[in-house]
Amino acid sequence: MIEVKNLVKRYGDKQAVNDISFSVGKGEILGFLGPNGAGKSTTMNMLTGYISSTSGKILINNVDILEDPIKAKSNIGYLPEIPPLYVDMTVDGYLNFMFDLKKCKLSRKAHLKEICDLCKISHVRERIIKNLSKGYKQRVGLAQALINNPPVLILDEPTVGLDPNQIIEIRTLIKKLGKNHTVILSSHILPEIQAVCDRIIIINKGVIAADGTASEIAGKLTNEHKMTVRIEGATHTANDKNEIAEALKAIDGIKYVRADMEREKGIYDYDIETDEQTDVRRAINTICRENGWNILMMQLSDMTLEDIFLKITTSDAAAEAGNNEPTAKPLAGMEISFEKEKGKKSEKGGEK
Repeated sequence: MIEVKNLVKRYGDKQAVNDISFSVGKGEILGFLGPNGAGKSTTMNMLTGYISSTSGKILINNVDILEDPIKAKSNIGYLPEIPPLYVDMTVDGYLNFMFDLKKCKLSRKAHLKEICDLCKISHVRERIIKNLSKGYKQRVGLAQALINNPPVLILDEPTVGLDPNQIIEIRTLIKKLGKNHTVILSSHILPEIQAVCDRIIIINKGVIAADGTASEIAGKLTNEHKMTVRIEGATHTANDKNEIAEALKAIDGIKYVRADMEREKGIYDYDIETDEQTDVRRAINTICRENGWNILMMQLSDMTLEDIFLKITTSDAAAEAGNNEPTAKPLAGMEISFEKEKGKKSEKGGEK
């Protein structure tokens, strides 16, 4: 549905986007991430036809957005970070205006009712937009993006200003829409990406730095495979600590064991590092069962999602990847998902 080929955007001597290529298929929800100044917003603007590229191609449903912009844009529903609302109009008046502007051929009454029900704004259709809360304005903006049932949806920060319940509702809606639409979602909130997206692209310094799952990218960034296991010994004495540590060290695939602090009497955490090929969880479970030890917690200690994002989007990541230039080195063929709550205030989405 969306194909980007060798996309470049220059502003004078500054190259904001540097020869990026990717595609997004039907029924796929793509998360688009990047730090400020990375080229993310520039790429989003080119995808929607808001600005033109310096070179390269963008195909929306097999239509080149520069060669036939009207036809290409007719396939796109776009929600910018600040919704394009006429605040002196009623919600119903605004949606009818957008219905006409998009030359929608669907049944007006039934289509607008369906959209309003989906976005949960049916009860405010007669309200003037400027009198709505920020959360409801965001919902109206999403509703206009859905008019004419476009096959491609591009959503920039779609849950800004929504309260937690509304955020869950919008995320659920986006996942539902993703079954029949191609969706590109941009957000600075990592749980947003984790909850909704099938795949993530991270853009950094104008290039695609990663494309694919958190575990795959983490594996490229580090060869460390660690876990922490909390084990209760049989005798609840200090002797258990050394006995358990030695038994864990003897398991094939375990390279390193360190007994951490005592959490409760006779209960210790054991930091374990394994090789890349061996899954040792079942072996640990077996040896504990045979010795009458209880596993109270087993937690994989891979890089956190925030660590992954920071490592990819800093120049240190490029240096560690063998690239001494101050640009990110792409990590190709991978998917990534994120979940790291940011301390971002949310605003009540109810009516004022």
